[in-house]
Amino acid sequence: MIKRKKTKKIKVGGIYIGGGAPIVVQSMCNTDTRDARKTVAQIKKLEKAGCEMVRVAVPDMEAAKVLGKIKKRISIPLVADIHFSADLAMESIRQGIDKLRINPGNIGSEEKVAQLAKECRRKKIPIRIGVNAGSLEKEILKKYKGKATAKGMVESAARHIKILEKHNFRNILISLKASDIERTVEAYRLLSKKVDYPLHIGVTEAGTAFRGTVMSSIGLGILLYDGIGDTLRVSLTADPVEEIGVCWEILKSLGLRKRGITITSCPTCGRTEVDLAGLAKKVENELRFIDKDMHVAVMGCVVNGPGEAREADLAIIGGKGVGLITKKGRVIKKVKEKDLVREFIKEVKRF
Repeated sequence: MIKRKKTKKIKVGGIYIGGGAPIVVQSMCNTDTRDARKTVAQIKKLEKAGCEMVRVAVPDMEAAKVLGKIKKRISIPLVADIHFSADLAMESIRQGIDKLRINPGNIGSEEKVAQLAKECRRKKIPIRIGVNAGSLEKEILKKYKGKATAKGMVESAARHIKILEKHNFRNILISLKASDIERTVEAYRLLSKKVDYPLHIGVTEAGTAFRGTVMSSIGLGILLYDGIGDTLRVSLTADPVEEIGVCWEILKSLGLRKRGITITSCPTCGRTEVDLAGLAKKVENELRFIDKDMHVAVMGCVVNGPGEAREADLAIIGGKGVGLITKKGRVIKKVKEKDLVREFIKEVKRF
């Protein structure tokens, strides 16, 4: 059992982050926020995939002023991502957002930060302090000889925390992201020892769907296994919906959350007499949006097939032009290969 670090519990909209609450899966829209229709449509897709919180960019006042319209049409907490402008942050608050993501060091004067803290406190809106290795303060970079080190990232976060705490604001979440695993893990480990605020974890700029999945799975897997992390995002240069699937697989593989059907499939080898790769992919695509706690297996031969089939709720065991469908290890159907997926999905739905 992974022992999660105890952190402060923060309410964001209708959900909780930290304090033993389930680890929250989130993503960020890549639509133009000013286009409320497209943004809402994308959020609906994210919701269907299992996204529990969504962030949108707020580059200007036009974007800020449509947040209320977006908020009314979605079912998950809405986070406004703000840089450089306290005015945009204040308008986002007026629009009814659920959380504010800022870097207090680039939002303007301390007086403006104090005003934001006061208004967020009044409306019970938490603030996420987002520190990225690529945008550390000049004096911190100078201190660490021009390098964005993990220690420098933690120092930056500590500065921002101090600013908010000075103005009696403690409804705080924190993220420390770098584009490599080593700095990301080191930074979160260091910060986790210093604070009890909930941590949003992620490897930023992780890459395309393939590389980003590998980077995020390793980086986030290490942190989660250490008990660090209360909410997470997998950052991919891809459709944000793909991020959600990876998030859930990471959490499921560590036994931290359960959602959707768990699919196991064997690697192909010379004994396989069925198009196993194609079969497994079709099954995965058909089942990806079914939110049921069950285990299915797609196996390619009699070596691994029967054993895995016994452990699965439902399974396919492939053969030459045909396949067996089993339920709890018992054969219930023998089906031609061309009909195998269709018949298997029928059995999943019956189950």
